[in-house]
Amino acid sequence: MKELIEVMAKALVDAPEEVVVTEKKGQNTSLIELRVARGDVGKVIGKDGRTAQSMRTILAGASAKLNRRSVLEIVD
Repeated sequence: MKELIEVMAKALVDAPEEVVVTEKKGQNTSLIELRVARGDVGKVIGKDGRTAQSMRTILAGASAKLNRRSVLEIVD
């Protein structure tokens, strides 16, 4: 799941070398934290949070296939 978010984020931002994704795994749930450059936060979140919500939807679908739950948190 970490790699999926990393690929999506790097495609959206101007500074892909500053994209950092960390994953904290629990028993059934994974917390995925996404950090990007200050100027790219708006690009990852999108207008009214639509881009971030789309990333969360894709992540939820991929996680469901693995019988897990994943939560995406965008950290500034």
